[in-house]
Amino acid sequence: MEQNPQSQLKLLVTRGKEQGYLTYAEVNDHLPEDIVDSDQIEDIIQMINDMGIQVMEEAPDADDLMLAENTADEDAAEAAAQVLSSVESEIGRTTDPVRMYMREMGTVELLTREGEIDIAKRIEDGINQVQCSVAEYPEAITYLLEQYDRVEAEEARLSDLITGFVDPNAEEDLAPTATHVGSELSQEDLDDDEDEDEEDGDDDSADDDNSIDPELAREKFAELRAQYVVTRDTIKAKGRSHAAAQEEILKLSEVFKQFRLVPKQFDYLVNSMRVMMDRVRTQERLIMKLCVEQCKMPKKNFITLFTGNETSDTWFNAAIAMNKPWSEKLHDVSEEVHRALQKLQQIEEETGLTIEQVKDINRRMSIGEAKARRAKKEMVEANLRLVISIAKKYPNRGLQFLDLIH
Repeated sequence: MEQNPQSQLKLLVTRGKEQGYLTYAEVNDHLPEDIVDSDQIEDIIQMINDMGIQVMEEAPDADDLMLAENTADEDAAEAAAQVLSSVESEIGRTTDPVRMYMREMGTVELLTREGEIDIAKRIEDGINQVQCSVAEYPEAITYLLEQYDRVEAEEARLSDLITGFVDPNAEEDLAPTATHVGSELSQEDLDDDEDEDEEDGDDDSADDDNSIDPELAREKFAELRAQYVVTRDTIKAKGRSHAAAQEEILKLSEVFKQFRLVPKQFDYLVNSMRVMMDRVRTQERLIMKLCVEQCKMPKKNFITLFTGNETSDTWFNAAIAMNKPWSEKLHDVSEEVHRALQKLQQIEEETGLTIEQVKDINRRMSIGEAKARRAKKEMVEANLRLVISIAKKYPNRGLQFLDLIH
């Protein structure tokens, strides 16, 4: 890419201002190549939101967009007024962290039941995106199948691998992941929910006692193995970017999404992808350090030549052939650069993916993590807001306000 990261982000923001919104897919497409970390992505999404540009799952209806456009200027003016007033009265404002926290929490609205379900679905969507990304990483499926083989050989327990399966036909009936957190339900509704939770808890205990149906597990893992073989063979025969291969990858993701992995196993798969990405970053940073810092090759030239050719030395030979003052110096680091390129080639052989594909999968995984984390943060804030709103109803009852909250 010829554009530097700042230019790409500027284009992203410009697009958002013109449309009045951005979708997560657009954020993914316009993110700089080197941004794959979930924390970085979350910061960028937060920055975009702070500018009055909503980041959404899909493009909104025209009516919703008109409503958003009508309120955008008012929101911006209000935000500017708040910033101005905070600067003008900074000396007079309290520095008590508790009061500052209470004031901040006061801006968080109590959730309605619909809002709670919406957040729960967004958490689920984010987790699903992570799991779909993991499904595209061949080593993840291989690992899962190997672990199940250990279960079949009675070397491991099935309950240490999965907690159950998701019914693909029940996807529309997703329940919130946390019951009535920060909601505005009546006490009767809350009591009813608590009774249902207790009954569910009894059912869960029974499930734990009876374990997971081994026949169902055998059937699901056989389906996963069969689809994995078809996907792998199609990719080998036609290439990963072929339409037929993409269709099989999608089918594999749909099968894999049905598995509810034990958190420890899910984290292991996600972390293994992160480790692979770290290995890629290490070699790419080394190559850039050798060329840009040591040989004084302009960074723009390096990015233009290197991106998309990470495991080939054609870009390096082209850089030498440019006959620039720094071109001759590249001969001095040739051996080290080629050693790093070989390590990148080794990663491609291990994963069955190109470096570009490894980055793309990790970026989509990170966006899924950022989506789930943002939704969880909203749920936690709403929960705290509910606690504070309840505590405010019981002042001067023998306990300090903070003790009531605790």
